[in-house]
Amino acid sequence: MPKLKGLTTGIGSLPYKEAPEALDLIFKYCPQIPFWPQLPKRDIREGMIAQYSENLPCLRIARDGLFFDAANREKELEIFYDKVIKQDIEYFKISKDFALGLHAFYKRLKESDLRNVEYIKCQITGPFTFAASIKDEKGMALLHDEVFMQAVIKALTMKALWQIRFFEKFKKKIIMFIDEPYLGCFGSAYTPINREDVIKGLSELIQDASAPEVLWGLHCCGNTDWSIFTDISAIDMISFDAFSFLDKLVLYADDLKKFFTQDRMLCWGIVPTQEFDEKITSATLVKKINDGIDVLVKKGVERGKLSENLLLSPSCGLGTLDIEKSEKIFQLLSGVSFLLRKTQK
Repeated sequence: MPKLKGLTTGIGSLPYKEAPEALDLIFKYCPQIPFWPQLPKRDIREGMIAQYSENLPCLRIARDGLFFDAANREKELEIFYDKVIKQDIEYFKISKDFALGLHAFYKRLKESDLRNVEYIKCQITGPFTFAASIKDEKGMALLHDEVFMQAVIKALTMKALWQIRFFEKFKKKIIMFIDEPYLGCFGSAYTPINREDVIKGLSELIQDASAPEVLWGLHCCGNTDWSIFTDISAIDMISFDAFSFLDKLVLYADDLKKFFTQDRMLCWGIVPTQEFDEKITSATLVKKINDGIDVLVKKGVERGKLSENLLLSPSCGLGTLDIEKSEKIFQLLSGVSFLLRKTQK
C-alpha cells in the first residue's frame, strides 16, 4: 500500500447547486485525491439515500422524498435479482438525474492533466444507514426485513461496481468509501443490530465488489465500536471524526495495532463541519493529530505506520452548510496538510 501521509480528500456532499463550482473547490484543495461531489441542495434525488435508489425494488421518488411501494413486491424482487445474477452492472448505474456531480467529475477528469492524481475517491451509502432510513408499508425500517436488507446489500454492491467500471479507464487506483453514519449509534437502543450482522453485511458488500485497484474505506462520523471495523479484513481504511472523537478512538489501541500491522490506514476527519469556528488554526489541528499519534504510540502502535498511512478530510459531509463556510473548511484542511507534511518529513 502506498504511503499517503497527509494527503486530503472529502467525504462527499457539498452545498453547491452547480457542479462546476463544486469541482473547482475539489481540484483546488484535494488535487491528489479528488472526489465526486454529492449535491443535495441541487435536487432531492442527490440526498445520500435517494441517490442510490435507482432501480431498487419498491423504492419511489416523490417531491417530499423517497418512499416504499410494496404493490408489486415479488415481481420487482424477481426482476432485481435477475439483473444481479446476470451481473448487469449498467442496470445499476447512477444517472445524471441522481448524481450530476459524478458525471461532471468524470468529464473534468477527461479534460484534466492527471499526472498528480494519486487516487479517484468515490462513495456509496452503507447498507445499514440506507435500510434504516426507509420504512416499509407497515412503518418498519427495511433494516428489519431480511429479504430487503439482503437486496439493499446486493444493490449497493452493484452501485459500487458500476462506479469502479465507470472510472477505471483513467488508470488510477480508486478509494471507495462506505458511508455509515447510522453505525455511530451502534450499541444503543436505537440501533437494534448486532455485531455479527454488521461484519457479515459489510464484508459481503466489499468482497463482492472487490478489485485489485480499489481501496475500501468505512466512514462513520459518530462514536461507535471501532473494533467492528478493524475486524473486517476487507476494510483498508477507517474514516472517523478526529476532531470530536479522537479520545474515543484511542481506546481501541489494541485493535488498531493489529489494523496497522496489516498496512491499513486512518482517514482523520480533523476539520470540524457543524462545529467549525474560524478561530481554529492549522497548527491547533496538527497538534491534535500529533497528540493522538503519541497516545497510540504509547499504547504500542508503530509511529511510522500511523504517520505514513494517514489521510485528512473534513469530519463529515458539508451538504447542509453554506458555501462560504465550506470553502473555509477546505482552506483549513489544506493548511493542516501542508503543515503536517512539512513537519513530519
